[in-house]
Amino acid sequence: MKPNIDISDKNRQAIADILNTLLADEYVLYTKTRNAHWNIEGSNFIGLHKFFESQYEALDEIVDSVAERVRKLGHYSLGSLKDFLKLTHLSEGEELNTEKDAIKALLQDHETVINSIRKNIAVINDTHKDAGTADFVTGLMEQHEGMAWMLRAHIS
Repeated sequence: MKPNIDISDKNRQAIADILNTLLADEYVLYTKTRNAHWNIEGSNFIGLHKFFESQYEALDEIVDSVAERVRKLGHYSLGSLKDFLKLTHLSEGEELNTEKDAIKALLQDHETVINSIRKNIAVINDTHKDAGTADFVTGLMEQHEGMAWMLRAHIS
């Protein structure tokens, strides 16, 4: 049964498409953060290992919340790596085992996600008439801004 939430079918589909692209970005970023956690080396190993763990745990919750938001709109969430890699704005496959490379790559990815979300807030709210999802993604953007700040603080 489709939702009766005063958002047209066409708008709900457009929002679900935006969210599924965000889901792809979030999942790729989650995976890259896990990669950094597993493979980081160097004198700051313990600190960074724990730091990356805190970030991938936060990203895991974000991934789940984005997928569930798509479902709340009456659509299906993507769930395959093939689909994620088709839609993501992020690159994949960098070596993330040195402190500098890992932090720079993850920071760039968080900033890419922030910029993508920022561009879509007004589209979701104004064009597609969904203040709830606009608020939801604004909160995600703020979480990414916090994670980016923490990464930036490591390299400043």
